[in-house]
Amino acid sequence: MPNLLFNTTTKATVPDLPQSLKRYEQPNLSKAIWQLVNTFIPYLTLCILMYFSYKAGYSYWIILCFAIVAAGLLVRIFIFFHDCAHQSFFSSSKANTILGYVCGILTFTPYEEWRKSHGIHHNSSGDLDRRGTGDVWTLTTIEFNAASKPKRFWYRFFRNPFVLLGLGPAYLFLVSYRYPHKGARKRQHYSVIITNASIMTIIGVASLTIGFKAYALIQFPVIFMAGVIGVWLFYIQHQFEGVCWKRHDQWDSITASLQGSSYYKLPKVLQWFTGNIGLHHVHHLRARIPNYNLQCCYDETPALETVNPLTIRKSLSCLRLKLWDEKEQKLVGFRAAYPLQMSAIS
Repeated sequence: MPNLLFNTTTKATVPDLPQSLKRYEQPNLSKAIWQLVNTFIPYLTLCILMYFSYKAGYSYWIILCFAIVAAGLLVRIFIFFHDCAHQSFFSSSKANTILGYVCGILTFTPYEEWRKSHGIHHNSSGDLDRRGTGDVWTLTTIEFNAASKPKRFWYRFFRNPFVLLGLGPAYLFLVSYRYPHKGARKRQHYSVIITNASIMTIIGVASLTIGFKAYALIQFPVIFMAGVIGVWLFYIQHQFEGVCWKRHDQWDSITASLQGSSYYKLPKVLQWFTGNIGLHHVHHLRARIPNYNLQCCYDETPALETVNPLTIRKSLSCLRLKLWDEKEQKLVGFRAAYPLQMSAIS
């Protein structure tokens, strides 16, 4: 079956394509500083406006309207965090690490811990034999049918949109990121401790000044909505109709980037809030291209246009995709697993 998001009329998986994009990796200090200014100042301003709106007794709906915009800005801050993890936002490694920690505290995400798992994700994305770290839990149809009833239940529960995009983000940012995971080294342990201590300090200071209730009513809607947006973006980057996944012996990084990562074409305002991360196929080809260079890279590289855009409307239907069918080489819904179950019974 042809890849619906890949124009097969052009051979884009040429070996020298990633090398040809290397020049876009050069960080630009003025662009980086301007992004910090046009994001952090509005974000902090909105937080202050939400507090004074709360103190003045305005409707909480007004605060939530501010929170929606603040959540979009927090997503953009997470993109800076993401760039820092790739050491691409600044040319200085130390500057990237410092900003990464700051952004990590604001987004409730430990920098070194996340950086490690995300690095694994980049080295294994689209590889069926290396799933499980930094990705969305995905089973093949055969694995799902061979699983125990409890495992199938939990998989169905996890892949439910209300869980994946509701409980999932809340658990991820408020609970899961609060402790180091299996295989974490001293550096990752320290990043979790520093992030947790910083968050507790902020909460403590806020409780003594504006009050914990005011802090919670302002901060948690923002972190929750930003988390929902972030998880959705991560989901749609590698879980879409036409995606290409391979077993390890057939896997290669270029195909995994161009056919295993989406080009999520968003309206310009949403593209700004999401820091060009919709150009995910470009990002996976050269992970060290800073977000502010991604669009230019795409515009000046015709080979990248072989990946057909995924629109918002098309992306919504991707939530029905639950399992990878190795025979058909595509993501399918749970209904596709029924014939296998009936065959196993008979």
